[in-house]
Amino acid sequence: MQRRSITLAALATLTLPAAFAQAQPPAKQRPIRRPEARPAFFYGDHPAAMAFADDLATRRQLDPAWVRAQIGQAQRLEAAIRGVTPPPRGVPKNWAAYRARFIEPTRIAAGQRFWQDNRETLARAEAEFGVPASLIVGVIGVEPLSGRHTGTHKVLDAITTLAFDFPASHPRAAARTAFFRDELEQLLSLCQRNGTDPHSLLGSFAGAMGLPQFMPSSWARYAIDFDADGKVDLFDSPADVIGSVANYFKAFGWQSGMPTHFPVRFDPATLDLDTLLAPDILPSFGVADFQAKGAVLEGAALQHTGKFALVELENAGAPSSYVAGTENFYVVTRYNWSSYYALAVIELGEAVKRSLTPP
Repeated sequence: MQRRSITLAALATLTLPAAFAQAQPPAKQRPIRRPEARPAFFYGDHPAAMAFADDLATRRQLDPAWVRAQIGQAQRLEAAIRGVTPPPRGVPKNWAAYRARFIEPTRIAAGQRFWQDNRETLARAEAEFGVPASLIVGVIGVEPLSGRHTGTHKVLDAITTLAFDFPASHPRAAARTAFFRDELEQLLSLCQRNGTDPHSLLGSFAGAMGLPQFMPSSWARYAIDFDADGKVDLFDSPADVIGSVANYFKAFGWQSGMPTHFPVRFDPATLDLDTLLAPDILPSFGVADFQAKGAVLEGAALQHTGKFALVELENAGAPSSYVAGTENFYVVTRYNWSSYYALAVIELGEAVKRSLTPP
């Protein structure tokens, strides 16, 4: 699970032609104001982090000095704190803008190349796990643009920061702090088993790694060696990535052949929108109950034997968009707990699939 780290540096120099420079009066020197750099903070100076390190070493039977050194050398990552800080109250969500970031020509072309390069492996994963190739490609395409970018932050810095300095302004700060402390435990345990330097791993501002952007716990639980080379590599093995994403969805209850969602419209005379939206994205209504509350279904949706959720996607000041989400839509949200993300993944994968089909 070793990861190469490539650092790019560029130096640009701008000069005036000599004749032009001689003709100009000397410019008045102005002091250059640079933003004041915040001094680096290392978690060796954080009592709670060091106490956690000792407890982790005892519970996991790891070398206490090694655990303390890894956590102690982790540096506070301000980008991680900014990334998870909630936007100011009143900032509206905008599905149309969110969708446009992902369902666009560059990502579709990248997904097309990925599908063409890995067609056999995608077919094998679909046959083995029942997860459509389009969904797997959609996930990989939305996450790191089909493998072209997997993150530039030190994973250990990111996760340690969010484990001990998660912003208190977040409505679920306590739960998220507990989540990231578990991820830190999983990361160090995983690195110790594989002989990997935790400081060598690069990922997102929240600590997600590799082409599928797995958190350490997901890597430990769901990543598989799909190319049978004796190791799991989610950075450089497309086969392992494909198999691991499919395995993740299967583990969370993906049902082969079930659509993720259906169109829905409303009957104003019977619409009970508050009741329909109360369970959020958890499928809770059978077909008859769904329609009795004013959510009108048509065609294949009427034959669905499972439950529906009314999924609302806000469009800033414009009317919201809605879909009838099935149990499989809910499974996609387990990858990233957002209905916006889920529908973007689904639609990107479908767009890539259409691009491969001759007109």
